[in-house]
Amino acid sequence: MRILYLLFPLFLLLLQGAAGSTLAPRNEKECLRQKGFCAILKCNFPYIIAGKCSRFSFCCKK
Repeated sequence: MRILYLLFPLFLLLLQGAAGSTLAPRNEKECLRQKGFCAILKCNFPYIIAGKCSRFSFCCKK
């Protein structure tokens, strides 16, 4: 019974991490569909990183 007290917070932590993982664009098509653009290594000032287009390019959005 003691292990349930340790297992329950771990389960909630895993659910919280998995909840937002599907919202970010994971490829170039999804990035363009969400009105963003792909940039290599970083986004310029008014834009922030919203996801990934490929290994070294990121999806930038305002």
